[in-house]
Amino acid sequence: MKHPLMAAWLGGALGLGGALTALPAQAQPAWPAKPVRILVGFSAGGPTDVVARAFAEHASRALGQPFVVDNKPGANTILAAEAVASAPADGYTLLLGATNHTMIPALYSQRVKFDAVRSFAPVCSVAVSPTVLVVGPSMPVKSLGDFLKEVKAAPGQRTYGTPGSGSSGHFAAAQFTRLTGTSMNHIPYKGAAQATTDMMGGQVDSSFATLGSVLPQVQAGKLNALAVAAPKRSALLPNVPTFEEAGVKGYSADAWYGVLAPANTPAPILATLRRVATEFAQAPATAEKLRLLGMEPRNVCGDAFGAQLAQEVKAYGDLARTLDLKPE
Repeated sequence: MKHPLMAAWLGGALGLGGALTALPAQAQPAWPAKPVRILVGFSAGGPTDVVARAFAEHASRALGQPFVVDNKPGANTILAAEAVASAPADGYTLLLGATNHTMIPALYSQRVKFDAVRSFAPVCSVAVSPTVLVVGPSMPVKSLGDFLKEVKAAPGQRTYGTPGSGSSGHFAAAQFTRLTGTSMNHIPYKGAAQATTDMMGGQVDSSFATLGSVLPQVQAGKLNALAVAAPKRSALLPNVPTFEEAGVKGYSADAWYGVLAPANTPAPILATLRRVATEFAQAPATAEKLRLLGMEPRNVCGDAFGAQLAQEVKAYGDLARTLDLKPE
């Protein structure tokens, strides 16, 4: 038989244990509790910046805290990516990246202090823009076939401008010359704007540009679009054929735009970001805004987005080795 004092003690202990069990776990601070920075590796006004600002506006409304775009151009977006990779994994520093993020390792693996895949937590891609081949007044051709004739007639002499070595335009051009057995002279710039300006001025013959970066100039008749790298024609350029239609088979050069966080960002924060990014990509207002810029919504999230990044890093690395591409 239990001693009365022992029984009382056991009862009290059990009661206390039950009370402790009933206490809720200490609540985690709500996120976001302060403004969130979104770094962009390009100057203001370009396609990546435009997507970042549209997403920031949506996220600010959805989560009740300011999402502030911070432009950090330089070194082909390496500076911005490096800053995010080394930031605290607390959800308050994000990267709005683009396709060239997965091209960095192909040319700069010995220089960068981060891994394009493992140093980041993939949130979601939110938009995509096809590549379009455009020419300026120094190359007044009307079709892709005529363009190829001009290029083949002067191997290595015709020029193409890009936003920089290792940019999406650089790799798009490299893929094109590989498929067509041609050679051209690469003129790298520090952004798409100057490359476009020089093309309109006749200093550069052509560019394999994202549609969003040259759409106003094409619509104004200052540049001539010859072909679009997309499965079907763009509704914004209905008279411009795809590369497939124009005779270059198997050419694909979409440019994606997406949100990445530092590696090890807590799962609940990533889940919230993915929900907001998905809502942004699926919103009718987003689709309308993006289409006016030559883009379309594209929503790939989490592990699927991460797998896409890893596959692209390998593919661009293989292409760089095959074509012996190097920083210029």
